[in-house]
Amino acid sequence: MSIFKALDYQRQIYLEGFTGRKPVVSPDWGQLEQDAIAKMDKSAAAYIVGGAGLHQTMTHNRTGFDAYRIVPQMLNNVENRDTSVQILDVSLPSPFWLNPIGVSEMVHPEADLAIAKAAAQTGIPMVFSNQASVPMETCAAAMGSSPRFFQLYWSRSRDLVVSLVQRAEQCGCRGIVLTLDTTLLGWRTQDLRLGFLPFLQGKGIAQYTSDPVFQRLIDDELAKPKDSTDFKPNITLSTIRNLISAVNRYPGEGGFLKKLRSKRPMTAVKLFTGIYTNPALTWDDLAFLRQNTRLPIFLKGILHPDNAQKAIDYGMDGIVVSNHGGRQVDGAIGAVEALPAISKVVNKQIPIVLDSGIRGGADVFKALALGATAVGLGRPYIYGLALAGQAGVYEVIRQLQADFELTMALAGCKNMEEITSERLWKDA
Repeated sequence: MSIFKALDYQRQIYLEGFTGRKPVVSPDWGQLEQDAIAKMDKSAAAYIVGGAGLHQTMTHNRTGFDAYRIVPQMLNNVENRDTSVQILDVSLPSPFWLNPIGVSEMVHPEADLAIAKAAAQTGIPMVFSNQASVPMETCAAAMGSSPRFFQLYWSRSRDLVVSLVQRAEQCGCRGIVLTLDTTLLGWRTQDLRLGFLPFLQGKGIAQYTSDPVFQRLIDDELAKPKDSTDFKPNITLSTIRNLISAVNRYPGEGGFLKKLRSKRPMTAVKLFTGIYTNPALTWDDLAFLRQNTRLPIFLKGILHPDNAQKAIDYGMDGIVVSNHGGRQVDGAIGAVEALPAISKVVNKQIPIVLDSGIRGGADVFKALALGATAVGLGRPYIYGLALAGQAGVYEVIRQLQADFELTMALAGCKNMEEITSERLWKDA
């Protein structure tokens, strides 16, 4: 893979513009979001774009960045620039990874597979979503040797936790990203307004229906005596459409009627909604995960410096400073607002990935200056997926790479080591 250079990419855009060809997706964030929302249906837009409550945390993710200003320094030789970083033993061409985003089939039929292919094209790691629309094995096969990680939601079934982690190892994942902030679903007003939860349609549960332990749990569920208290929905056109969706998405041979008679598709949906998260988790449970994987473990959802210190004390290999893109706790601290105190505690002992609110190259620069090792990209690349599939994800990644590299150089830095807090000015 050739080394990406921002000036070459920028020049290519202008030259293609000369011939009348514009970028596949807009490099302007506001236009990108607007275009993507117009392409999605209402349910998909609510799920992808929306946040918890009054969306205050989403606002904090942006105003947190706005509180810092970059102070460029002149006459530094930035002719040769190096944007590469190291996360443990994984070398990255740029300080990014693609955050796990579930149910991507809502915005494009190729879903996670298109994301995986674009990630491999650019060399940027993908974190496979636990709530994926395509099994991790399929995505891994499409990525070749390109780096990937696996996001884990800790299920109520420890056997299922172990099975998912073992599959991630077999898929060549370079680490487990344990999500801590979603042991319960937040109060997501946009989804609630529509009464929409994609998992009830059988969407976003491909990691489960492709798992042997989950299939065994379906067998156990089907063997139980029928419970007269089970929810029985009214039969409406919507009920029928959702039933068809769940049955058609269920894997395996046989047509629609065979799958329907087996009762497995709807049992899978019911089982998933009952066990996919575990609010009883504690710090002591981390020992179980450590015993059952040889992979490095990142804790995702850290916002308090005491939790960062605990992650180190409990032998974790990295943390992700994140508020789940503002989707869980309304009124929470912005991710970048939490970063300085966490960075001080961590003191470069383990890598820090900053996730939530990254929209442009300046955001990346500020995050690195405040102590992040790398940043996670979320909604931007999903918007690219919505607009142009694999090509759209690829272009969003390249645009952010170029934006960051040019920002870094124009600020007077030629590599990651030179991006420090001294390069920033903060509002009083």
